Amino acid sequence: MDTIILMSDSKVAAIPVAECGEPLVDVREGGALLTDPQRDDARGAFAHLRTSVHGRLLDAQDRLPDGLRLLFVEGYRPPALQRTYFERYAAGLRAANPGWPAERLRDAASRYVAPPEIAPHSAGAAVDLTLATADGQELDMGTRMNADPEESGGACYTAAPGISSRARANRELLSAALTSAGLVNYPTEWWHWSYGDRYWALATGAPAALYGPRELD
Repeated sequence: MDTIILMSDSKVAAIPVAECGEPLVDVREGGALLTDPQRDDARGAFAHLRTSVHGRLLDAQDRLPDGLRLLFVEGYRPPALQRTYFERYAAGLRAANPGWPAERLRDAASRYVAPPEIAPHSAGAAVDLTLATADGQELDMGTRMNADPEESGGACYTAAPGISSRARANRELLSAALTSAGLVNYPTEWWHWSYGDRYWALATGAPAALYGPRELD
Protein backbone atom coordinates (compact mmCIF):
# COMPACT_ATOMS: atom_id res chain seq x y z
CA MET A 1 0.00 0.00 0.00
CA ASP A 2 1.08 3.58 -0.58
CA THR A 3 2.27 5.63 2.37
CA ILE A 4 -0.75 6.82 4.33
CA ILE A 5 -0.94 10.31 5.81
CA LEU A 6 -2.66 10.00 9.17
CA MET A 7 -5.06 12.54 10.64
CA SER A 8 -2.48 13.25 13.34
CA ASP A 9 0.12 14.38 10.79
CA SER A 10 1.23 17.99 11.24
CA LYS A 11 0.56 18.60 7.54
CA VAL A 12 -3.16 18.12 8.18
CA ALA A 13 -3.24 20.47 11.17
CA ALA A 14 -1.32 23.09 9.16
CA ILE A 15 -4.14 23.44 6.61
CA PRO A 16 -6.04 26.69 7.33
CA VAL A 17 -9.82 26.75 7.64
CA ALA A 18 -11.78 29.31 5.63
CA GLU A 19 -15.16 28.58 7.21
CA CYS A 20 -17.87 29.18 4.62
CA GLY A 21 -20.78 29.08 7.06
CA GLU A 22 -22.71 26.43 5.18
CA PRO A 23 -25.48 24.96 7.38
CA LEU A 24 -25.86 21.41 8.58
CA VAL A 25 -28.83 19.60 7.04
CA ASP A 26 -30.62 16.41 8.06
CA VAL A 27 -29.99 13.78 5.40
CA ARG A 28 -33.13 11.88 6.42
CA GLU A 29 -35.36 14.58 4.98
CA GLY A 30 -36.74 13.52 1.63
CA GLY A 31 -35.70 9.89 2.09
CA ALA A 32 -33.21 9.90 -0.80
CA LEU A 33 -30.55 8.17 1.31
CA LEU A 34 -30.91 4.99 3.31
CA THR A 35 -29.93 5.58 6.93
CA ASP A 36 -28.92 2.99 9.50
CA PRO A 37 -32.01 2.40 11.66
CA GLN A 38 -29.82 1.40 14.61
CA ARG A 39 -28.10 4.77 14.78
CA ASP A 40 -29.84 7.60 16.57
CA ASP A 41 -29.38 10.18 19.29
CA ALA A 42 -31.71 12.59 21.00
CA ARG A 43 -31.12 15.39 18.50
CA GLY A 44 -30.43 13.27 15.43
CA ALA A 45 -26.94 14.75 15.22
CA PHE A 46 -25.55 11.67 13.48
CA ALA A 47 -27.80 12.30 10.44
CA HIS A 48 -26.49 15.80 9.69
CA LEU A 49 -23.97 16.95 7.10
CA ARG A 50 -23.00 20.23 5.48
CA THR A 51 -25.25 21.03 2.54
CA SER A 52 -22.64 20.50 -0.16
CA VAL A 53 -21.48 17.19 1.33
CA HIS A 54 -25.06 15.94 1.30
CA GLY A 55 -25.45 17.02 -2.31
CA ARG A 56 -22.31 15.17 -3.31
CA LEU A 57 -23.57 12.01 -1.65
CA LEU A 58 -26.74 12.20 -3.72
CA ASP A 59 -24.59 12.67 -6.81
CA ALA A 60 -22.51 9.62 -5.86
CA GLN A 61 -25.63 7.54 -5.32
CA ASP A 62 -26.82 8.41 -8.82
CA ARG A 63 -23.57 6.95 -10.15
CA LEU A 64 -24.22 3.51 -8.63
CA PRO A 65 -25.60 0.60 -10.67
CA ASP A 66 -29.35 0.02 -10.57
CA GLY A 67 -30.45 -1.76 -7.39
CA LEU A 68 -27.69 -0.37 -5.17
CA ARG A 69 -27.88 2.46 -2.65
CA LEU A 70 -25.59 4.24 -0.24
CA LEU A 71 -26.32 3.26 3.36
CA PHE A 72 -25.58 6.29 5.56
CA VAL A 73 -24.33 5.33 9.03
CA GLU A 74 -22.92 8.48 10.65
CA GLY A 75 -22.17 12.04 9.62
CA TYR A 76 -21.85 14.90 12.09
CA ARG A 77 -20.38 14.17 15.49
CA PRO A 78 -20.39 16.85 18.25
CA PRO A 79 -16.86 17.92 19.31
CA ALA A 80 -17.33 16.66 22.88
CA LEU A 81 -18.36 13.22 21.61
CA GLN A 82 -15.40 13.14 19.22
CA ARG A 83 -13.06 13.86 22.13
CA THR A 84 -14.65 11.09 24.18
CA TYR A 85 -14.20 8.58 21.34
CA PHE A 86 -10.58 9.58 20.77
CA GLU A 87 -9.60 9.48 24.43
CA ARG A 88 -11.37 6.15 25.01
CA TYR A 89 -9.64 4.47 22.07
CA ALA A 90 -6.27 5.98 23.00
CA ALA A 91 -6.68 4.73 26.57
CA GLY A 92 -7.21 1.19 25.29
CA LEU A 93 -4.08 1.41 23.14
CA ARG A 94 -2.11 2.82 26.09
CA ALA A 95 -3.19 -0.06 28.32
CA ALA A 96 -2.18 -2.61 25.68
CA ASN A 97 1.11 -0.83 24.87
CA PRO A 98 2.36 0.86 28.07
CA GLY A 99 5.80 1.50 26.58
CA TRP A 100 4.60 3.59 23.66
CA PRO A 101 5.58 7.29 23.73
CA ALA A 102 2.82 9.89 23.45
CA GLU A 103 3.47 10.64 19.78
CA ARG A 104 3.24 7.01 18.73
CA LEU A 105 0.08 6.59 20.78
CA ARG A 106 -1.52 9.63 19.12
CA ASP A 107 -0.60 8.38 15.65
CA ALA A 108 -1.94 4.90 16.37
CA ALA A 109 -5.19 6.29 17.75
CA SER A 110 -5.65 8.52 14.71
CA ARG A 111 -5.81 5.49 12.41
CA TYR A 112 -9.30 4.94 13.78
CA VAL A 113 -10.47 8.14 15.51
CA ALA A 114 -9.36 11.59 14.37
CA PRO A 115 -7.85 13.95 16.96
CA PRO A 116 -10.69 16.21 18.17
CA GLU A 117 -9.19 19.48 16.98
CA ILE A 118 -9.13 18.46 13.30
CA ALA A 119 -11.88 15.81 13.15
CA PRO A 120 -13.85 15.96 9.88
CA HIS A 121 -16.97 14.49 11.53
CA SER A 122 -17.14 17.44 13.94
CA ALA A 123 -17.10 19.81 10.97
CA GLY A 124 -20.05 18.06 9.36
CA ALA A 125 -17.71 17.22 6.49
CA ALA A 126 -17.32 13.45 6.89
CA VAL A 127 -19.59 10.48 6.52
CA ASP A 128 -19.30 6.81 7.41
CA LEU A 129 -21.24 4.74 4.90
CA THR A 130 -21.43 1.51 2.96
CA LEU A 131 -23.24 -0.08 0.02
CA ALA A 132 -26.59 -1.81 0.30
CA THR A 133 -29.35 -3.20 -1.85
CA ALA A 134 -32.50 -1.15 -2.29
CA ASP A 135 -34.09 -2.92 0.68
CA GLY A 136 -31.15 -2.18 2.97
CA GLN A 137 -29.15 -5.41 2.84
CA GLU A 138 -25.47 -4.53 3.27
CA LEU A 139 -22.96 -5.75 0.70
CA ASP A 140 -19.80 -7.64 1.64
CA MET A 141 -17.07 -5.06 2.17
CA GLY A 142 -14.49 -7.33 3.79
CA THR A 143 -15.01 -6.16 7.39
CA ARG A 144 -17.91 -4.91 9.42
CA MET A 145 -18.47 -1.18 9.53
CA ASN A 146 -16.19 0.50 12.11
CA ALA A 147 -13.90 -2.51 12.61
CA ASP A 148 -10.72 -1.13 14.14
CA PRO A 149 -7.22 -2.11 12.93
CA GLU A 150 -6.67 -4.45 15.87
CA GLU A 151 -9.94 -6.33 15.45
CA SER A 152 -9.68 -6.61 11.67
CA GLY A 153 -5.95 -7.30 11.40
CA GLY A 154 -5.67 -4.24 9.17
CA ALA A 155 -8.43 -5.37 6.80
CA CYS A 156 -10.26 -2.11 7.55
CA TYR A 157 -7.65 -0.28 5.47
CA THR A 158 -9.23 0.58 2.13
CA ALA A 159 -6.48 -1.06 0.05
CA ALA A 160 -5.84 -3.94 2.45
CA PRO A 161 -4.67 -7.17 0.82
CA GLY A 162 -6.27 -10.49 1.67
CA ILE A 163 -9.94 -9.58 1.43
CA SER A 164 -12.18 -11.51 -0.95
CA SER A 165 -12.53 -10.57 -4.60
CA ARG A 166 -16.19 -9.72 -3.99
CA ALA A 167 -15.35 -7.38 -1.12
CA ARG A 168 -12.59 -5.79 -3.21
CA ALA A 169 -14.99 -5.18 -6.09
CA ASN A 170 -17.55 -3.65 -3.73
CA ARG A 171 -14.97 -1.33 -2.20
CA GLU A 172 -13.88 -0.26 -5.67
CA LEU A 173 -17.48 0.40 -6.66
CA LEU A 174 -18.04 2.55 -3.58
CA SER A 175 -14.76 4.38 -4.13
CA ALA A 176 -15.48 5.10 -7.79
CA ALA A 177 -18.87 6.66 -7.06
CA LEU A 178 -17.68 8.80 -4.14
CA THR A 179 -14.43 9.90 -5.77
CA SER A 180 -16.31 10.94 -8.90
CA ALA A 181 -18.56 13.08 -6.71
CA GLY A 182 -15.54 14.87 -5.22
CA LEU A 183 -15.13 13.14 -1.85
CA VAL A 184 -11.87 11.72 -0.52
CA ASN A 185 -11.28 8.58 1.53
CA TYR A 186 -9.32 8.19 4.76
CA PRO A 187 -7.25 5.16 3.75
CA THR A 188 -7.33 3.43 7.14
CA GLU A 189 -11.14 3.18 7.00
CA TRP A 190 -12.86 2.04 3.80
CA TRP A 191 -16.15 3.54 5.04
CA HIS A 192 -14.92 7.07 5.86
CA TRP A 193 -15.29 9.76 3.17
CA SER A 194 -15.20 13.53 3.37
CA TYR A 195 -15.41 16.79 1.50
CA GLY A 196 -14.40 20.30 2.53
CA ASP A 197 -12.36 19.40 5.64
CA ARG A 198 -8.62 19.72 6.23
CA TYR A 199 -7.86 16.16 5.12
CA TRP A 200 -9.78 16.76 1.89
CA ALA A 201 -7.86 19.99 1.32
CA LEU A 202 -4.52 18.24 1.78
CA ALA A 203 -5.53 15.37 -0.51
CA THR A 204 -6.82 17.63 -3.28
CA GLY A 205 -4.37 20.52 -3.04
CA ALA A 206 -7.05 23.03 -2.01
CA PRO A 207 -5.57 26.09 -0.26
CA ALA A 208 -7.89 25.82 2.75
CA ALA A 209 -10.62 23.74 4.29
CA LEU A 210 -14.17 24.96 3.79
CA TYR A 211 -15.49 23.71 7.11
CA GLY A 212 -14.19 23.69 10.68
CA PRO A 213 -15.54 22.03 13.83
CA ARG A 214 -18.88 23.43 15.02
CA GLU A 215 -21.78 22.75 17.33
CA LEU A 216 -25.17 21.61 16.07
CA ASP A 217 -27.60 24.55 16.09
